[in-house]
Amino acid sequence: MQWLFLVAAILGTILPLYYFIPFVGNHGLDVPLFFRQLFENQISSFFGMDVFVSSLALWLFVFSEGRRLGMKNLWFFILCNLLVGVSLGLPLFLYFRERKIKGRNYS
Repeated sequence: MQWLFLVAAILGTILPLYYFIPFVGNHGLDVPLFFRQLFENQISSFFGMDVFVSSLALWLFVFSEGRRLGMKNLWFFILCNLLVGVSLGLPLFLYFRERKIKGRNYS
């Protein structure tokens, strides 16, 4: 299962950036335009709010579960979430979480 989390993290990086990189190429890092387009209609607003709430839940999970397991550099997963999204932050955290658990020889 661990390798599936890594594959999901790779896909979770490539697929969103496929759409974001052309935006930056055309408009630069125009944050106001980004948010205007994100909340342009009810459907895109639905997805935008879903991502914000999912990100908050991810941050809570990363810090609570990461501390419980004694994982280090938890800020890295938050940075991944901010730079790409939940699609990278969550599977990458789960990948390293599985590595940590397996390293403790739980069986």
